[in-house]
Amino acid sequence: MELKYVGPKPIISHTGIEFDNNKEDKYLYLNIVVQLLKALDHDYFDDKTYVYGADTRRLSPSELFSELKKYCPNINSLMEKENHSVEDEIEHQIQRAHENSVLKDADKQTLENNIKIMHDYLVQRSINKTVYYCAVHALAELLKKGHIDHIIVPMYQNFFHVLHSVQGALKTQKFPVETNIDIYKENSQLLVRFQVINTHK
Repeated sequence: MELKYVGPKPIISHTGIEFDNNKEDKYLYLNIVVQLLKALDHDYFDDKTYVYGADTRRLSPSELFSELKKYCPNINSLMEKENHSVEDEIEHQIQRAHENSVLKDADKQTLENNIKIMHDYLVQRSINKTVYYCAVHALAELLKKGHIDHIIVPMYQNFFHVLHSVQGALKTQKFPVETNIDIYKENSQLLVRFQVINTHK
């Protein structure tokens, strides 16, 4: 198993396969999560501001995997578990298509075939999503235990998406951590400030 981009969420029916471009493959955001993990994973001293020049170079799938393994040491077992889970779900979808009482036999067969065609795509998307959320939770843990008041990043959609995911992860902690996301302009550049309000230290 590996990490690689496949594409947006597929909508599979007996009439064909379409894609929901609003639900992108989480692989797209892994590079940003790794950048933030690397930027924040160090010792902190009170009243000091840390600046990290984000590396815009996209990591290769193997480089991503190597970096992610540092923060998600169980990445292999996570991917394996998700693979089995998705295989079961795909089998369930095929079974449901086969037993569909509304569709004609030809349409049932077309639906089954379309699901089978998208098998590898569906598996890869789910694996990417699982690894993404493992990395997001690792980032949330860093913010929770570190002495970090806020992070400022450029207002790019990928950064915003990742910070929104981290915000969700911190809210679902046993002791929820309050955060705030602000968008503001400075020197003609749009920036995002992710503020950690309450870390329950």
